[in-house]
Amino acid sequence: MDPPDVGVIPGMEMPPEEMRRLGYRVVDLLVERWADLRDGPAWRGGARSELEPLLAEDAPETGRNPELVLRRAVQDVLSRAGRIDHPRFFAFIPSSPTWPSVLGDLLATGFNIFQGTWLESAGPSQLELVVLDWFRTWLGLPEAAGGLLTSGGSAANLVALVTAREWAGNRPDSIVYLSDQGHSSLERAARIMGVPASHVRKIPTDGAFRMDVDGLQDVVRKDRAAGRHPLVVCANAGATNTGAIDALDRIASVAQEEGLWFHVDGAYGGFAVLAESARKSFSGIESADSVTLDPHKWLFQPYETGCLMVRDTRALEGAFRILPEYLQDIDLGREQVNFADRGVQLTRRFRALRVWMSIQMLGLRAFREAIQNGIDLATRAAEHIVASPVLEMTAPVSLGIVCFRFIPPGETPSADELEVLNRSIQEDLLASGLAMMSSTRLRGTYSLRLAIMNYRSTWEDVRETLQAVETIGMRRAGAEAGS
Repeated sequence: MDPPDVGVIPGMEMPPEEMRRLGYRVVDLLVERWADLRDGPAWRGGARSELEPLLAEDAPETGRNPELVLRRAVQDVLSRAGRIDHPRFFAFIPSSPTWPSVLGDLLATGFNIFQGTWLESAGPSQLELVVLDWFRTWLGLPEAAGGLLTSGGSAANLVALVTAREWAGNRPDSIVYLSDQGHSSLERAARIMGVPASHVRKIPTDGAFRMDVDGLQDVVRKDRAAGRHPLVVCANAGATNTGAIDALDRIASVAQEEGLWFHVDGAYGGFAVLAESARKSFSGIESADSVTLDPHKWLFQPYETGCLMVRDTRALEGAFRILPEYLQDIDLGREQVNFADRGVQLTRRFRALRVWMSIQMLGLRAFREAIQNGIDLATRAAEHIVASPVLEMTAPVSLGIVCFRFIPPGETPSADELEVLNRSIQEDLLASGLAMMSSTRLRGTYSLRLAIMNYRSTWEDVRETLQAVETIGMRRAGAEAGS
């Protein structure tokens, strides 16, 4: 018997016909899911006690029937997860990728692109530069600005704070400033950097949950007078809790006056700069030293499409560029960008293709209109809540975030009783399958929260969800009154 071909491991390759057949089957499964998405429940999950018996097993020594494996993957794994792209999934911060972005992800994975260095990914790296330049233009940053695509906003915030630290000379007693509505990833980044919790200053916010800029400047000056080293101020361009946009122009002025790195966390709301109605609210973002964006949110991309933009890429590369001997071949000059020099990853996925393909195929206008639709739906939801005799806003509506609660008619229950009631409403709504929403606390007040940012969502979806809250609330309140 002839030995196997050199370089081919028996059993590891599939014939082209089988590859094609399975590939078509996977695409069919995806299209079927997308076509039926609206008709199913907004949430699916499962307890570990239920799922472990379905999946726990030893790894098989020989391959199994591919059709059986696909069926198990869909029925026992993929279907037991949040349907985050459902048009009535309003919990947390949803993601609803476009079909071209999914195809881009599939192509990038199939071509197995390593995009840490220009030598190994010239075309993909050039495309990432193109996509980043789109973002730079939308934000109004100068031509020297650039950045990189990341796994998400948490990674981008970490890279931003490390860049700020290196820019400032890695001085001891550095102080990080953020609002009391700042994202937890900023605190986590400070912890990773070795900044003690006592050196993370949470600046109070006003009635609209925006950073108190005068309070910021007072705290910075007190820290400097005490011999500490103010490092970076982190502003919100769409806070996760409420969608609030800080006074970016005023914070930029304070940062410049006090010699701070000015970081804007726009992971949730940053791409709303594309919507005409919201653009003015972002005034000052063009003065940022760094901006976090999440294309997997309001640019409708698959998960793990984050981004950090930095005003001057020299600061970014100064913080991260390291050239060991075993990578000496990749040093092709500064014109050829090695994205490993701009962040924590050497091995990187090719994320830009999904963004580029979706905008090329659908056009930027479609994205502008989809973002504007989410903002408009949130505004209408707020109007419905204000007009309702049993619903109450708990924060001003901002971008696509609506925070509210149910208050039964008649004598107002205590804060604890209202929390129990609203928790019950949330649980009943989830159990009904109609919609999924999450909750938060706003200065101690338990609040229901809608995050509207799916291009599939309509006013009917939002209206039905709010009416369901009213109906469930009245039923719950009546039951409790009668008990």
